[in-house]
Amino acid sequence: MPSKAERCWWCGSDSVYVDYHDTEWGVPVTDDRALFEKLVLDGFQAGLSWITILRKRAAFQRAFRGFDPHKVARFTERDVQRLLGDEGIVRSRLKIEGAVRNARAWLEVMEAGEGAFRDLVWEPVGHRTVDTRLARREDIRAQSEESVRLAKTLKRAGFTFCGPVIVYAFMQAVGVFNDHLVTCPRHKACARLARK
Repeated sequence: MPSKAERCWWCGSDSVYVDYHDTEWGVPVTDDRALFEKLVLDGFQAGLSWITILRKRAAFQRAFRGFDPHKVARFTERDVQRLLGDEGIVRSRLKIEGAVRNARAWLEVMEAGEGAFRDLVWEPVGHRTVDTRLARREDIRAQSEESVRLAKTLKRAGFTFCGPVIVYAFMQAVGVFNDHLVTCPRHKACARLARK
């Protein structure tokens, strides 16, 4: 694993954040359910720090039934009330109801067949990771043309909490963009994974 001096600065020295950086962030994801989970978690992050969500991730997975969209789509007001009382997660009615709406939208997208959601996510970049080859942290952007396009597509499909900035963070995390700095060893590792 990279040393503290080599890896991207944003994960600092928190072991949870470092592990996420070193094993998950920027790795290309094509599993439809895993993409759903990440999009929902990024929606919950809105207005908060990502480390807050990472620390609550296990509780989120439990509360949202392993992020099985089929189960989440059937959540009722009773489930929303249950989640509003769950101290392990972010207790925002709008975000909880948004996650349920997103599960229903995911199911509608998936009616086109297996791979439909990943195709929607990866289409703006031609189904290939974009290696941004960032040299400095100042070069990192908050959104892109592709995230604006994907955000519009997701909103038309019925998704919520998916503005261009949230969507760009999501695209970075699931390897649509390789935004590890070129000096970080994870940059080369994720570039190799993208070529497979």
